[in-house]
Amino acid sequence: MTRIPQDRPGGPAPLQALTLDRLRRRTSMKWRTYPEDVLPLWVAEMDVPLAEPVVRAVTDAMEAGDTGYPAGTAYAEALAAFAGERWCWDGPAVERTAIVPDVMLGVVEMLKLVTGPGDPVVVNPPVYPPFYLFVTHMDRRVVEAPFGPDLRLDPGALEETFRRAVAGGGRAAYLLCSPHNPTGTVHTAEELAAVAALAERYGVRVVADEIHAPLVTGDARFVPYLSVPGAERGLSLMSASKGWNLPGLKAALALAGPASAADLARMPEEVGHGPSHVGVLAHTAALRDGTAWLDAVLAGLDENRRLLTALLAEHLPGVVHHPGEATYLAWLDCRALGLGDDPAQVFLDRGRVALSSGIPFGTGGAGHVRLNLATSAEVLTEAVRRMAAALE
Repeated sequence: MTRIPQDRPGGPAPLQALTLDRLRRRTSMKWRTYPEDVLPLWVAEMDVPLAEPVVRAVTDAMEAGDTGYPAGTAYAEALAAFAGERWCWDGPAVERTAIVPDVMLGVVEMLKLVTGPGDPVVVNPPVYPPFYLFVTHMDRRVVEAPFGPDLRLDPGALEETFRRAVAGGGRAAYLLCSPHNPTGTVHTAEELAAVAALAERYGVRVVADEIHAPLVTGDARFVPYLSVPGAERGLSLMSASKGWNLPGLKAALALAGPASAADLARMPEEVGHGPSHVGVLAHTAALRDGTAWLDAVLAGLDENRRLLTALLAEHLPGVVHHPGEATYLAWLDCRALGLGDDPAQVFLDRGRVALSSGIPFGTGGAGHVRLNLATSAEVLTEAVRRMAAALE
C-alpha cells in the first residue's frame, strides 16, 4: 500500500493545504482549460496557497494604491542576497541586471542582443516547448543538441552542434535550460564550466534560463551559470515566478556577466516598462522573506517524488521514471505501454488526467509525458490510479 505523506506539526504543508474543491475555484489556465472531471497535472502552476510575505506585499500595495510603473533595484538586491545565502554566490552584481516582463520575453530580448535574423540558437531536447516557439517567432533557427541517454548534457553532441552552428561564419547562441525542464536535471559546476569553455572556443553566446533555480532539492546544488569560470560573456534570466508560484504576477531579471554588461546596456528602455510593478513587489518579498515557505514546498516535493515512484511501481510498472533533482515536474517514458507517440491524449481521453504531451518538447519527446508534481498527495495518487485505469 502506498503511503500518503501527512501534514507536519503546526498546520498543513503548502502542498497539502488546499482541497480540490478550493482549487477548482481558481480561474487560471490550469483550472479552466479542461472540464471539471479532469485532474489537471500539466501546466506549471502549483496547488499551494501563496507565501504570507507575498500576500502581505501585494495587499499593502493595493491598500496604498501602489499600482504604477516599476522602479528601483530592490528586486535585484533581493536576488543578490538570496543567491549569496542559497548558492554561496557573490552575484549577481546589481548594476549588471535589468527587469524584464518575464523570463521568456527576457530570453527574446537577450537573443536579439547577441544574434540576428536567421542565426542559429542551440537547445537541448527534450526541452521546454516555448524555446522552439519563441525562437522561431523571432526569426532565428532552432538547432538541437540532444541530451544523452542519461538525461544529461552530452559534451560531444554539444561541441559538434556548436561547430556546425558557426560553420557559416555567422553568430550563434545557446539557450541553456538550467535546471532543466522537463527532466529536472541539475547541471554540475563541471558541466557548466565545460559549456563555457566550448562557448568561448566557438564564439557561441550563452543565454541561460534559470527560472527553476530555487527549486533544487536533496543533495543537488544549483550552480548559477554566470558563476563558473569562463562564463563572463554569458547572459542569464532569473525569476521568483516558479519557486513561489507567481506566473500571474509578471516580473523577471536579466543578468549579465562582466564581459556582457555592454550588451545588456543596449537593451531598449521600453523593455523595462513591461514588468508589473506589483509583480516586482511580490517577487522581491518572496526572495527576501519567503524562504521558510519555499523550504516547506521543497520538502513536500521530495515527498511527492518518492510517492510518485512508489505509485508508478505499483500501478504503472511499464513507465520509466528517473526522479529529477529540481523543478516540480516529472518526465515519464511511456513508450513501453504501447500508447503511441502521444500517451498524454490517451490518459486524457480514457483516464481524465491532463498531462503535457512530450511531442512539443522536441527530439526524444514522443512517447513521453510531463507530469506536474506540485499538488497534494491525494490528487497525485488519484491521478496515477486513473492513468493505470486508462490502460484497462
